[in-house]
Amino acid sequence: MSKKFSTTCKECPRLADFLAESKQTYPDYFCKPVPPFGDENARLLIVGLAPGLHGANATGRPFTGDYAGILLYETLYKFGFSTASESQHVNDGLELINARITNAVKCVPPQNKPTPAEIKTCNQYIKQELLALYDKHIVLALGRIAHETTLRSLGIRLKDYPFKHGAIHRLPNYFTLVDSYHCSRYNTSTKRLTVEQFEAIFDKIKQLIS
Repeated sequence: MSKKFSTTCKECPRLADFLAESKQTYPDYFCKPVPPFGDENARLLIVGLAPGLHGANATGRPFTGDYAGILLYETLYKFGFSTASESQHVNDGLELINARITNAVKCVPPQNKPTPAEIKTCNQYIKQELLALYDKHIVLALGRIAHETTLRSLGIRLKDYPFKHGAIHRLPNYFTLVDSYHCSRYNTSTKRLTVEQFEAIFDKIKQLIS
């Protein structure tokens, strides 16, 4: 059963405890489940993994204030999905255009590694977000966990649509799922994901939208 997202959710005890500890250490941080950001009627929904401790967990906006967001927001701006190329905090004036960003897991996990049970518990919120969209929307999954979370929320078997960077999956419910490696510091520094590769993903998305 899907459930409406709430920043007061404490269904995962380990994550709730970690948020409470983080709030004590960093009293100025957001330290709550991070809500989606962007146009509710957007054609493009971007699904990441989870908030970063000093990124979205601090600001309350997905991919804001950490390294992973640098490439994402620069690319969104370049392809016309954002009003600015950089986002540092929720009051910086940046707005998304025909795009929305969310995470598979809404709370920052210790060492950035949510457990399978936590991913499953949070899946109810992604399901609700997808159900709120019209058909023919595009979902960009940043990494395998985001990919699998999207499929599970739609009741689709994982083996029917395996994750592969650059893959475009036409799902039976009219959603189109596009796969990309996550734009994390590790992936970009090791050249697993280059700027050119990431921009090529957005080239495909623009073609799909138009």
